[in-house]
Amino acid sequence: MTAAEKPGDGIGETAGDGAGQGLVERWRDLLAVHARTVCELDRALHRHGLGASDFEVLGVLAAGTSADGGPAYRVQEIAERVHLSQSALSRLIARLDRDGLVERCLCPEDRRGVRVSLTERGRDLHGRVLPLQRAVLERTLTDGPRT
Repeated sequence: MTAAEKPGDGIGETAGDGAGQGLVERWRDLLAVHARTVCELDRALHRHGLGASDFEVLGVLAAGTSADGGPAYRVQEIAERVHLSQSALSRLIARLDRDGLVERCLCPEDRRGVRVSLTERGRDLHGRVLPLQRAVLERTLTDGPRT
């Protein structure tokens, strides 16, 4: 057996491998739940001009204070909490800024960095939509698997 063919690395395993197949099935179940939940969130939030990722960013900003205790988060702090690439997050924040839900400003301590904070309009929208988001999560994450 070569180093590349060690048991458990996926190389040389057959489709009938019980442990490996069980993990693959669990992975696919997780992906299905995630996809179903994001789709339902997008549908429910659409009428409020938001998508699931928009709401996640608003949620991070509404949740509290940044690492330095201030109300504005560095973009890197937001990126650590949401599952978006840096470029996708930058585009999303730019759109939320255009919509008047967040505002951006340069970091005083690092002129290359950007800080983002919720506007009053963004905080109000997040508060109004939060129960809708929680209802979707309750429905999609507490039901048994769908076939």
